Amino acid sequence: MTKVALLVELKAKLGKERELATFLTAQQSMAAVEPGMLAWFLVRLDAQTFALFDVFNEDADRQAHLSGSMAAALMPRADELLASPPQIRHADVLADLL
Repeated sequence: MTKVALLVELKAKLGKERELATFLTAQQSMAAVEPGMLAWFLVRLDAQTFALFDVFNEDADRQAHLSGSMAAALMPRADELLASPPQIRHADVLADLL
């Protein structure tokens, strides 16, 4: 069973919604090979708001992800694409069906 997760909410700048969606979707290939990541989801909550949900077995993997290649790819473009800083929430997984 997975033990920990991240829920990251990202709000696009007006007019940058499509560009952010394309950028985030392209990160799927990075997620697929990231050590310790068990599942990765990208969802759209409304026209401007996206969320990433990542699950891991260990907190060390979750912490490594926060400074990994996906974060490194987003941060240089954050001012261009995001209306506000990413809202990152750490979560404990109580049950799963993976």
